[in-house]
Amino acid sequence: MLVLVAPGQGAQTPGFLTPWLELPGAADRIGMWSDAIGLDLAHYGTQADADAIRDTAVAQPLLVAAGILSAAALSTASSAAAAAGTPDAVAGHSVGEITAAAFAGVLDDTAALTLVRKRGLAMAEAAAITETGMSALLGGDPETTVPHLEKLGLTPANVNGAGQIVAAGTLEQLAALEADKPEGVRRVVPLKVAGAFHTHHMAPAVDALAKAAEALTPAEPKVAYVSNKDGQTVATGAEVLSRLVGQVANPVRWDLCMETFKELGVTALVEVCPGGTLTGLAKRGLPGVRTLALKTPDDLDAARELIAEASTSAAAAAGA
Repeated sequence: MLVLVAPGQGAQTPGFLTPWLELPGAADRIGMWSDAIGLDLAHYGTQADADAIRDTAVAQPLLVAAGILSAAALSTASSAAAAAGTPDAVAGHSVGEITAAAFAGVLDDTAALTLVRKRGLAMAEAAAITETGMSALLGGDPETTVPHLEKLGLTPANVNGAGQIVAAGTLEQLAALEADKPEGVRRVVPLKVAGAFHTHHMAPAVDALAKAAEALTPAEPKVAYVSNKDGQTVATGAEVLSRLVGQVANPVRWDLCMETFKELGVTALVEVCPGGTLTGLAKRGLPGVRTLALKTPDDLDAARELIAEASTSAAAAAGA
């Protein structure tokens, strides 16, 4: 049973898109999407520095474009949904949920890029109101960590499982966390994001995104779509779109997503470009599940092999 997942903001690094643009047709697709959303994705993915791609309004569409492009490269199919090797389930972390909506066929590629462009702009505007940020806590027990964060006025914005929680709040609150770590937490790592995403600080972005979503006509998901809100699968395109809107101000429950992957019987997990974060969590939270992260096109053959093996195993299990 194959799950295809897409990473969230902070996964981007300078120049990460460069090798992908060497694939046949890739530069043309990126150019078309750039024209559609008014953002030079090729420039930001190949030439811009870390500060430039840290900008929320840039990072989010760049990540979704890279995810769709790398999934499409897994086969010769023309659409992201078909190219993904027909996964049994899809999910994305934070902004990666929009990438996953494209994989599931809920949004076409251009609609996904249009929505994420508006999402990034709206969240950047919301982040500019107050200086905020996010930090990952490595280690610790959620039962101890969460009350400690709340005592400091912080929100557990990402509950990622595998011993990782991401706190979000004002820079002053995050500084207090660095000086006063919860019991059992080994490190507090500031993330490469520009705001306290998935908290009440993002409330203004919800209204803007809701207006943008009104112009879209979502299709029904073709595969199981697992939501960050509660880790549950979502049956309709309308509900997927509604959750994409509200999720910008709600905590990401990736721990619950991984629990659902277990319940569905996951045997293989592939993370699209720029992969690494979610496969790292899966190695700790989903022991025994084979994982692969797409970082460069050099990873494509191994990903195709893993997908083929997962499909063969699923077919054999169904026929048993």
